[in-house]
Amino acid sequence: MEKTDYKKIVDKYKAKENRVKNGIVAFVVGGLIGVLAEFLIQIYSYFLDISTRDASVFMIVTLIFVSSLFTALGFFDKIVTFARCGLIIPITGFAHSMTSAGLEYKKEGLVYGIGSNIFKLAGSVILYGVVSAWFFGMIRYFLFGGV
Repeated sequence: MEKTDYKKIVDKYKAKENRVKNGIVAFVVGGLIGVLAEFLIQIYSYFLDISTRDASVFMIVTLIFVSSLFTALGFFDKIVTFARCGLIIPITGFAHSMTSAGLEYKKEGLVYGIGSNIFKLAGSVILYGVVSAWFFGMIRYFLFGGV
């Protein structure tokens, strides 16, 4: 079979992706996550009578808990098929990746299963987050005098 013939067959059966629609859905869902986060901050700061800085910590913990719970119950993947990156990019996606890896490898035990594999997907995010924070911290230090 020729490469061109093979490419025609692949193109014929390849799933068509509407990038504009996916971008709009991700933008709207990501915005709704931001609105939900701000709502949680306001609720926590009002009812617990704490500062918005402290309420932000409670908001992050809440989003992590809910996304981990939805992952464990099997809802998160179904929601992501609709929401696309609007739900994966925020902290909810990070929590989902760690929870799903933990659930997948729990049969192998605490050390060799969960402990060894929980950072499989999240490890690269942590690595590049730390490296980029160091890099931009050095730029700030040298450009703005270490403050």
